[in-house]
Amino acid sequence: MAEIVAIVSLHSDQIAGGAPIFFVPDETKLEETSFLLEKILDASAHDLKNGTIILVDHR
Repeated sequence: MAEIVAIVSLHSDQIAGGAPIFFVPDETKLEETSFLLEKILDASAHDLKNGTIILVDHR
């Protein structure tokens, strides 16, 4: 079963949950942070197209 291992978002007022959450100031940092975490966590990044990217472990 897939598990959300991290969330990267532009919206600190709209995101909450049990996974680690990284708030970033702009789209450039959103992509940079997400893709760096994707490599570090060996996870897949999924862009929700609303200023939020989730990192999912599909193992």
